Amino acid sequence: MTEGTTSAAAEGADTLSRLEQEGEIAADYLEGLLDIADLDGDIDMDVEADRASVSIISDSKGGDLQKLVGRDGEVLEALQELTRLAVHRETGDRSRLMLDIAGYRAGKRAELSELGAKAAAEARSSGESVQLEPMTPFERKVVHDAVKAAGLRSESEGEEPERFVVVLPA
Repeated sequence: MTEGTTSAAAEGADTLSRLEQEGEIAADYLEGLLDIADLDGDIDMDVEADRASVSIISDSKGGDLQKLVGRDGEVLEALQELTRLAVHRETGDRSRLMLDIAGYRAGKRAELSELGAKAAAEARSSGESVQLEPMTPFERKVVHDAVKAAGLRSESEGEEPERFVVVLPA
């Protein structure tokens, strides 16, 4: 190995270690939250796309964890921000951690990927831009990725919370 490859490998290992630490801090914070709320859930940690990913899953068929998702994921978004703040408090670094509860984000990602692919197909066949409804940053990112995978471009327009995706024809 050359010196450049060695330092790149060490930097990659440092990044992975930092992201794993973020996941552990987040898991501890969320376990405390589950205890306070008297909710059952298992915590799963991973590193995906250069960010820590933490999921709360439940073995029970009851909808207890749905309380932590809220209507349209609003509670989930708030808990993600609180968890990121807890990680920031411990590490001093801004976190891009992603939180999923009861598979909500995973399901939403599949739904939005399909929406992005359909919008791309519509833009390709009509030759006109397709404007989608306002979305959260997470939702827009998933749609942008689906449009890119379909071979087209998209951009976000508008101001939060009314920011939306426009799919551009070829």
